[in-house]
Amino acid sequence: MLDQLRSQIAAHKHCDEHEFVAKMIANPALPPEQRKATLTLAQSLVAECRADTSNQSLLDSFLLEFGLSNKEGVALMCLAEALLRVPDSVNMDRLIAEKISSGDWKGHSGKSSSPFVNAATWGMILTGKMVQLDPKITERPGSWVKELASNLSEPIVRSAVMQAMRIMGGQYVLGRTINEGFKQAKKFKKSEPKAHIRYSYDMLGEAARTQKDAQRYFKSYMDALEQIGVNTAANRTGSTIADADGISVKLSALHPRYEVAQAHSVQKQLYSKIKHLCVMAKAHNIGLSIDAEEAARLEMSLDIFERLCAEPELANWDGLGFVLQAYQKRSTSVARWLVALAEHYDRKLMVRLVKGAYWDAEIKHAQEQGLSDYPVFTVKANTDACYMACAKILLSANDSIYAQFATHNAQTVAALIQLTTMLGSQNFEFQRLHGMGELLYHHLRQHSEFAELAVRIYAPIGKHEDLLPYLVRRLLENGANSSFVNRFLDDNTPLDELVKDVIDDISARPVYRHTSIPLPRELYQLEELPRINSKGVDLDDAEHLKELLEGIKLQRETVFAAKTLVSGVSVQGTQHPITNPNDLNDVVGQVTFSTPDAISNALTAAHSFVDAWRDFGPDGRAQILEAWAERLESHYPELVGVISREAGRTLADCVDEIREAVDFCRYYANQARSSRYADAKPLGTVFCVSPWNFPLAIFIGQVSAALAAGNCVIAKPAEQTPTVATRAIELLLEAGCPASAIHLLQGTGADIGEHVLSDPTINGVAFTGSTLTAQVIHRSLANRADGGV
Repeated sequence: MLDQLRSQIAAHKHCDEHEFVAKMIANPALPPEQRKATLTLAQSLVAECRADTSNQSLLDSFLLEFGLSNKEGVALMCLAEALLRVPDSVNMDRLIAEKISSGDWKGHSGKSSSPFVNAATWGMILTGKMVQLDPKITERPGSWVKELASNLSEPIVRSAVMQAMRIMGGQYVLGRTINEGFKQAKKFKKSEPKAHIRYSYDMLGEAARTQKDAQRYFKSYMDALEQIGVNTAANRTGSTIADADGISVKLSALHPRYEVAQAHSVQKQLYSKIKHLCVMAKAHNIGLSIDAEEAARLEMSLDIFERLCAEPELANWDGLGFVLQAYQKRSTSVARWLVALAEHYDRKLMVRLVKGAYWDAEIKHAQEQGLSDYPVFTVKANTDACYMACAKILLSANDSIYAQFATHNAQTVAALIQLTTMLGSQNFEFQRLHGMGELLYHHLRQHSEFAELAVRIYAPIGKHEDLLPYLVRRLLENGANSSFVNRFLDDNTPLDELVKDVIDDISARPVYRHTSIPLPRELYQLEELPRINSKGVDLDDAEHLKELLEGIKLQRETVFAAKTLVSGVSVQGTQHPITNPNDLNDVVGQVTFSTPDAISNALTAAHSFVDAWRDFGPDGRAQILEAWAERLESHYPELVGVISREAGRTLADCVDEIREAVDFCRYYANQARSSRYADAKPLGTVFCVSPWNFPLAIFIGQVSAALAAGNCVIAKPAEQTPTVATRAIELLLEAGCPASAIHLLQGTGADIGEHVLSDPTINGVAFTGSTLTAQVIHRSLANRADGGV
C-alpha cells in the first residue's frame, strides 16, 4: 500500500495541471452551502480587521504602502534580496544608489497609518537626495561610481538601509536567543489568557554549506530542544503534546549536500542526527516537525520520515510532525501517504499544512531544467483548492493525524471552520507566523463560537545576520499582487473581489493553468525566432534517474569504437586505446586515428560539395539541424552513458551537455532561417576544433553553426573524447545531413592540424581551447601560401 502511494506521489510531480485541477474541482472539499457560509464569515473577518487600524502590524502597513504593485515596493524588495549577496561596501553603495534614487518616495509620504513606515519613507526621501545621481553622470559608465564613492555620506546611507532591514526583520523574529523567545512568548500568552496559544520554535538559518555549518546547526537544535523541554515542563498548560510548545527542524541544515545525488551520504550521516533530535523531543514530550523545503528534496524527506516512523525508540510518541506544501501537485497524494503511514505504524502524526514558500524558485528551476511541467500550480486559486482537498484528507483521519493549518488567509480560515464543522473534527489547530496574522486571529476569537480555537505561532529565533534571508522570503511571498496578505487591509480592494468562491473562480477559467506562464519546453515560443526549449531530465525523480543509470550501465558493458568518418564511411587506420579518466585501468575501447590519405580525401570531398550544400538553402539546412536535435534527445540514456564513461562527467554535467548541444542545433537552425542572414554567403569549408571538457556541447555548437551558415565541415574533436563525437556525427547523418558535408577526423591536434590548416581549401576555423594552441593555429594560417583565411 505504501509503495503504491509513493508511486502515485512520483507520478503527480509533473502531471498536467489542467487535468489534475479538473478532477479536483469535480469533487470539491466543501459543498455549495458550506462554501456560501465561508464567504460570509471571511468577508466579515476582513471588514472587522480593516476597521481596526490601531492594531495593524508593521508588515500589514508596509505591504499596504510598498507592495509589488508599485516601483518603490519592487525597489525595496529587490534591495532587500540583493543585499544578501553583495560582498563589499562599494557594490552595496552602488545598489542602494540605483534602487533608492529611482523611486518616487514623496508620493508615499505620510500615507501609511504606521509611524514606522512613514519614518522609513522620509528616510528614503532623504537617502534618495543623498545618493541622487546626475543623469549626465549615469550616461558615462563608471564615472558615477567615483562620485558616489567620494560622497562621505554613503557609509551612513548604507548603515541606515541595513539597519532599516534589521528593524523590519526584527518584527518577525521572536528573539535573538531561545531564552529571549521564551520571554516574548510568555508576554503574548499573558495578553491572550483565554486563547490556546502554543509556539513552534525555528532556529533561523539557511541550508548548511559545509560540515562545520551542519554541526553548528545540529548543536543549535540540540540546545534549543533542551531549553524548550525544560521551559515547557515548567509552563505546560495541558497534558498532551499538542498542548505544548514544539520545534521545527530543517533537514538541509543538518547536511551540506541534502540532495538526491548524495542520497547515500544523507541517509548515513543526516539520519542519525534527526533521529537523535527526535529522541530528545520524545524525552521532553514535545513535538518536532520536519520543515518543508524545495520540491527536489521531497522524496528524500519522505524516505527519512518513514524511517523515523518505523523507529522502535520513537514508538508511543505523538510528536513526530511533517510539513506539507499544498502548492505542489503531489500534495494530495502525500497527504494520503501520511495517513497510510500513520495507520501502518500504528501511531499518530502531526501534519502542518501550508501553502508553500518557494513558488518563484520552483517555476524558474523547472524552466531552467526544461522539464515537462512544473511541480507546483501556476494559479493561486488552484493552490487554495488543493489546500482544502488536503485538509479534508487529513481531517478525515482524525484518529491518525493531528492536523495543523498554517494560514493568514481569512477565506481559508473560514473554509477550514466550515470543513471541521461538517466533518465533526475537534482535534486540530491553526498556525500563523510570528509578526503576521495576529489581527486576523484576534478578530476570529472575538466571535464567541471560535474563542477557544487553538493557535500555534511559528516563531523564528536568530541573530541579525540570519534575519535578512527569512525577511526576504516573507516579503516576496506576501508582497505579490496575488497574495491575500498583500490586499487584506487595502480598502481599495472590494470585499467581493478579495473574497471569492475558489471553486467558482477556477471553473470560470477556460484553462486551469496560468496562460502567461508557458510550459518549460515552450519557454522560447514567444520570442522573435521561436524554438523549443531542450528537454531536460529531472535528476531528483527516481524513474528518470533509473533510466539514465541503466543507460550508463549498458555503456559500461560496451566496447567503444570511435571512428574516422570521411563521406560517412569509417576509414581504417591505426587504433589507440580510450581510457576512462575516472578509472585509468578501464580501457573503454579503441579509436581509429586518421591517416594522411583520409585527411586529404576529407578535404577534397568537402571542397567539392560546397556549392551543393549551399544550394540546400537555409530552410533545408535548418530542418536537418532540427532533426539532429530530436535524435540527440531520443538517445539521452545512451549519450549520458558515453559522456559519463569516456569524459568522466557527472550525471548533471552529462544532461547539461546534451541540452546545450540540442539548444545549439535549434538556435542555429533559427538563425539560418532569419531574414537578417538571408544575404550572408558561406565561407566554404570550415575546420572545427573542439576541447575535451565540453565534448558534446562545444563540438556540436561549432559544427551546427558552420553547417547552418552553408559551410561544409571538417570536425576534429579532442583525442580524449572521440566516441562522443562519433555518436554525434552518426546521429547527424541519420538526421539527413549529406555525408559529403561533414567529415570527422580523429587524432592529435598536431598531426591533423598541420595537414588541414595548410590546405588552401580551408576557408575558416572554429576553435575552442588554450591560448597557446590558438596562437599556433594563427601562425599556421598566416604562413599559408595564399595568405590564410
